[in-house]
Amino acid sequence: MKKSTIWTIAVIMGFSFLGLLYMQISYIEEIAKMKKEQFDESVNRSLYQASRNLEMNETLRYLEKDVNDVERRAFSQDSVIVNGLDGSIQHAHQFSVSAEDGTFYSEFELKTFTTKPANVPKAMMMRTDKDQLSEATKSLQEVVRNRYVYQKALLDEVVYNILYTASEKPLKERVNFKLLDQDIRAELQNNGIDIPYHFTVSTADGREVYRCPDYTDDGQQMTYTQTLFRNDPSTKMGVVKIHFPDMDSYIYSSVRFMIPAVIFTIVLLITFIFTIVIIFRQKRYTEIKNDFINNMTHELKTPISSISLAAQMLGDESVSKSPTMMKHLSTVIGDESRRLRFLVEKVLQMSMFDRKSASFKKKELDLNELLEQTSATFNLRVEHTGGKITTEIEAVDSAIFVDEVHFQNAITNLLDNAVKYRKPEQPVNIHIRTWNEGEHLCFSIKDDGQGIKKENVKKVFDKFYRVHTGNVHDVKGFGLGLAYVKEIINLHEGDIKCESELGKGTKFTVTLPILKEDRE
Repeated sequence: MKKSTIWTIAVIMGFSFLGLLYMQISYIEEIAKMKKEQFDESVNRSLYQASRNLEMNETLRYLEKDVNDVERRAFSQDSVIVNGLDGSIQHAHQFSVSAEDGTFYSEFELKTFTTKPANVPKAMMMRTDKDQLSEATKSLQEVVRNRYVYQKALLDEVVYNILYTASEKPLKERVNFKLLDQDIRAELQNNGIDIPYHFTVSTADGREVYRCPDYTDDGQQMTYTQTLFRNDPSTKMGVVKIHFPDMDSYIYSSVRFMIPAVIFTIVLLITFIFTIVIIFRQKRYTEIKNDFINNMTHELKTPISSISLAAQMLGDESVSKSPTMMKHLSTVIGDESRRLRFLVEKVLQMSMFDRKSASFKKKELDLNELLEQTSATFNLRVEHTGGKITTEIEAVDSAIFVDEVHFQNAITNLLDNAVKYRKPEQPVNIHIRTWNEGEHLCFSIKDDGQGIKKENVKKVFDKFYRVHTGNVHDVKGFGLGLAYVKEIINLHEGDIKCESELGKGTKFTVTLPILKEDRE
């Protein structure tokens, strides 16, 4: 499948998943917003009704108080008459209503009588200054009028007391906080809200006069307020503040059923992205392996062809009679056989590490000596290019605990790459340096060769990867050398880094743990 096809499918599926996720999140936000608006409206409505109940309760208290006071002041006298003939009992209550300044409103008498104690009392209203039966109807109307005047005067006095007396009292004396709490809870439940809340009552200037016993600051960032006694002077008003610690949980409880759907969508999106990454990675590995097979075929073809040609020449009688030619052919066959074995060994080494079946025979070595010995074997090749190898030994503690064969092969691969990737038709200079860094031993191999592009530096340690232009490689190889080096260094608890600049050269830095004295 082409990369463009994979990319097209990936983009379509990616946007589909993102669109689905966006719709789900938008739906959740919209539901939460609507729930929040309903919650705000219900709380404000509940607080308003609770404040109205508070004002009505205050009015009721003043009404009861003033009724009792006025009736007590209006009462004049009380009398009881018992009729001996029929056993009836007559009660007479006389009332006189007047203002505090002495203004006379009304005077009336309330009489009740019963024929028998078990019967329901009967009552009638009579004016004390009217005793003719012919004017009974008129007297009754007068009594009703006087009673109306009495009740009106009573209400006027109640209103007067509320206006000029109630607001002068401190807020904590006007408000029954326990009753206010009950009203708030009842109104909230009536509006469908049954979650814990905390409230305070303060004056208009912000002085707190009451705080509920279990008050906490949780959820205080969203506080609802309601004015108490809003018809009073502004300085005499009160303010009740309420907040809900579990408000967010209450609001989002209606959208919890959507959370699993969002989670599943995210999981599917992550799985899809991971699958696409795996597909591209596998495609890249496929391309690298195909390149490796092509290179391996070419690399193996040369020694096989040389050996085959030498074998054919050995069958020639004229050649077999020449000792010099026989010796030359034997040398060619031996060299090409070793080369072929070397190539096969490289592949087998990486296969061994893939199976995690590598076994090391570690022993104590001196890194300084090992580097000097290995570099000495490369002097001839480097000098053949017109360059040279320089060493800078600065490490004092140079003891390492490694497998000599594998570790020397790793160093050899680094030096071999420096020679192979030199600038065309130019000498190569290699600089080797060792030094100590804390509890670690470091060495670097630096050359002035072709260098590597920045985008390729991170890939040089990947198996089968080779820096190339198109499908044409300037240097023969399988792309296994640096992968093998990194694997060896890692298995020795070390680390390797590559620094390179195109056209200026490459530097490999290896960090290893110093051999401990108590290590066997």
